[in-house]
Amino acid sequence: QVQLVESGGGLVQPGGSLRLSCAASRSMFNHHVMGWYRQAPGKERELVAIIDRGSNTRYADFVKGRFTISTENAWNTVYLQMNSLKPEDTAVYYCNYRNVIVAGDEHWGQGTQVTVSS
Repeated sequence: QVQLVESGGGLVQPGGSLRLSCAASRSMFNHHVMGWYRQAPGKERELVAIIDRGSNTRYADFVKGRFTISTENAWNTVYLQMNSLKPEDTAVYYCNYRNVIVAGDEHWGQGTQVTVSS
């Protein structure tokens, strides 16, 4: 079981920035990806961004140019730098750790609330 601990959510004004962090109890190997998903009230959970051990990334179209996902050399922490935040970015953001080879082998954090409001 992989434990994921998220931090960095909060309340920010439109146009502001936040940085989310997710620390995993186990480092990524080559067959793992880590990333961020979000779920707004009444909506489905959706992909925000993912990264692998080679620092290859994938972003949802709605965050391209505004959000940046990164990791560090130990490959057990991922960050999501969120700039130019919009009210529609308001959601609970969940960290995800997934084995791309074994279907269903994935883990979720508890979620951190991001609220963009004036």
